[in-house]
Amino acid sequence: MVVVNSDIQTERKYDFSYEEAAEKVCEEVLRQEGFTDGAEISLLVTDEEEVHRLNREYRGIDRTTDVLSFPALEFETPSDFSHVEECDYDPDNDCLIMGDIVVNAQKVGEQAEEFGHSALREFSFLVAHSMLHLCGYDHMTPDEAEEMEERQERALTALGITREKGGM
Repeated sequence: MVVVNSDIQTERKYDFSYEEAAEKVCEEVLRQEGFTDGAEISLLVTDEEEVHRLNREYRGIDRTTDVLSFPALEFETPSDFSHVEECDYDPDNDCLIMGDIVVNAQKVGEQAEEFGHSALREFSFLVAHSMLHLCGYDHMTPDEAEEMEERQERALTALGITREKGGM
């Protein structure tokens, strides 16, 4: 079970539910990463200005971006959940608190158009990317970037979210 606490702070709408798409993608990423307990993720879908502000405030980078990830856990090895303690769980729902995902709704549309696929595909890609960060993955080296790309594509393919048809 995945609990997505969503906060939609944008007027930009697409032909899918942000909450439903994020929940499906988060569940699939965690399934593929071998995490079978409940997980809690906070999702903020907002505008370009807010993402820019958060990027500047929390990462020291004075520009906008498409997605931000704020992991609640630290991993020595990605997706090694063996170190998770009881204190990492929300006592109200018995779910592991994974962290926060912030999606730039404007970039979803722009990048979907740029890459020639649906807004659902782009949003799902960004959520999968961010979920992998919450699981301890990074893309600082070419090998890490390749591994993340493969894992993102595997999750989206499993959900039928392809570049050609959008999916779900």
